[in-house]
Amino acid sequence: MVCPACGVAITEEVRFCSRCGAPVAVAQMPGPPVSGPPVYGGLPPQMPMAAPGAGLRVQRHLQTMGILWCVYAGYRVIGGLVGMFFLRTFAMRHMGGFPFGGNFGGGWPMGMAGLVPFIGVMVVIASVLAAAVGYSLLTRKPWGRVLAIVAAILALVKFPLGTALGIYTLLVLAPEVSGAEYDAMADRS
Repeated sequence: MVCPACGVAITEEVRFCSRCGAPVAVAQMPGPPVSGPPVYGGLPPQMPMAAPGAGLRVQRHLQTMGILWCVYAGYRVIGGLVGMFFLRTFAMRHMGGFPFGGNFGGGWPMGMAGLVPFIGVMVVIASVLAAAVGYSLLTRKPWGRVLAIVAAILALVKFPLGTALGIYTLLVLAPEVSGAEYDAMADRS
């Protein structure tokens, strides 16, 4: 007998899977086989009916979450480039071409000369992290859940979009039950 949720082999005496915790079909009741239309909306009469969507919480949200993280990575790149452009333009008091070009020392207040490259590096790191989270969730990598939780905690300070995405990610992936479900899905792919 196999678990219907994660596919691991289990014995017939158990009521819950030892790996993912999903309820297992109750042993058939003795008696003649039941004929006629199925009861419980398509389930055989001897199987208990679970709550709708039970055990599929992570699976329902994983693709949406992966796409949102990829979009968030693009948002971070565009927002960072626009921010660097305006910082460079207003700090130097002229329209000076692409944000990475030009003389960083002339006309800048003390300490501002290194700010544009620092912002550029931070934008690249944040964007690569968000893109890695999106990729790992979409491809169901075993390390994707942990990376997503770390990135979600870091994104909480980036109000409002980062905060919303961070809360959504933590609500779906942080519970221990979600970890077991994600691990079961990651092992199959």
